[in-house]
Formats: sequence, C-alpha cells, structure tokens
Amino acid sequence: MELTTVQTHYVPVRVIVGGAGPDLVFLHGAGGVTVDDPLLAELARTHRVYAPLVPGYGDSEETPDVRDMLDFTLHTWDVVAALGLKDPILVGHSMGGMIAAEMAAVQPNDVSRLALIAPAGLWDDEHPIVDLFSLLPYEMPEILFHDATAGAAMMTAGRDVEDPNFLQQYLVTNARQLGMAGRILFPIPERGLSTRMHRIRARTILVWGDSDRLIPPVYAHAFKKGIAGAELVSIPEAGHLINLEKPQAVAEAIRRLG
Repeated sequence: MELTTVQTHYVPVRVIVGGAGPDLVFLHGAGGVTVDDPLLAELARTHRVYAPLVPGYGDSEETPDVRDMLDFTLHTWDVVAALGLKDPILVGHSMGGMIAAEMAAVQPNDVSRLALIAPAGLWDDEHPIVDLFSLLPYEMPEILFHDATAGAAMMTAGRDVEDPNFLQQYLVTNARQLGMAGRILFPIPERGLSTRMHRIRARTILVWGDSDRLIPPVYAHAFKKGIAGAELVSIPEAGHLINLEKPQAVAEAIRRLG
C-alpha cells in the first residue's frame, strides 16, 4: 500500500492505494487509517483498494469548507470522481460507514455494492452510543476492542501511555482528527440518515462485531431493517475496531459483494 494525492474542489486529498482487482473504496472511521492497516492489506489481496483520508487526518490538509453531512458526502463523491472510478465497491467503517451510507442514499444509481462495518448514523435513545469525545486514552481499549489488553497494545504499538511525549503527540493528533470528525459525530452521531436509508438500492452487507461496545449490535438490526435486502454478518469475539481484531473475517464478508 502507498500514499498518493488527488485534487478535489476544496483540498488535495491523500489516498492510500494498493492491490489489484475490482475497484474498492474504503472510508475510514474517526480513528483514521494508515498504510499498514491489516484490513486494507487483506482487501488488497483481491481488490484494487483506494482509502482516502478525511481532510485533517494523517498528513492531509484541513479545510473549513467541509462542514456538515452533505459536505462530507459530496466531497467524498468528488474524491471518487477524481480517482476516475465508476461504481466501485463502497466500504465504510464507523464514521466512514455513515458517509458511505449517505453517499449510497444521495446517489443511489451510482452505488451497486455497499459494505457497512459497524456504521454510525442512527440513534436509539434506549441504546445511546458512547460519547467518543469524552473518552480518555486509557478508557478507549475497553470500549473499542473485544480484548482490551490486546487492543491497548495495538493502539500504542508498545509505547508507554504514561510517557508525556506520547501523550502530547496523541492528544494533538486526536484533537486535529476529532475536530474534523466532530462536524458530523458531535454531540451525537446522527444527521437524519434514518429518513434517507430507504433510497439505498445497493446490495448491502452489514458487518458487526458481537462485542461492539461503542455502537452496540442493536444498531445492526436497525440498519438491516432500514436498507432493503441488507445482509448481516456478525463476527464473534470482535469489538468496534473489528478491522484490527478480525481483518480476515471482515474481508471475507466484503468479498461476497464480488
């Protein structure tokens, strides 16, 4: 996998690219994505993968012009156009799943295959989604992973979370990224998708970890009910960051789309 850049109306966009096969666009969650993401590596075994970074993530430029859900949706369609792609398999995780679902609802004739991995975008008062913006670093593994100990090791790459230098870098990066993500996720990750889901015509696969504590599996059934013909794949012993814990199982589910 390697990084490249495409130009859109608002800002140059950094895109992780790799693999060979049918075109697949992967939209990352609020935590971002890197070139060594294990799910991208799995998908690249059978597909040509394009994973654009949301402005403000990684080494990409920020922009004040992408402000709300419609901006995020149309901006990402601009990225697909800049890449020269027609009807790629559209995959989104968490925040990226929210964006992907909106893209498929806004332009239903341009998406024939859709994979949503524990997407945000709906809200149930009886099952509130954890406030990601209020979590401290040490609290995140318990919320995001099935195995919190292994998850903490993945998140820190063996670094000391109590090291002031690590914390400073983490907080600066996190603030920059979540500042962008907050435009559609804060105060709650809901921007009216439930009123538009009926417009999605794509063959849709939902992938959810049975141990997801951030967006609990009850939301999987709400998405399944809202998208005609959607298929749900539940993966055991996996939390919200299922892309890190069970990348092979997630990739196998997505490959059902072709």
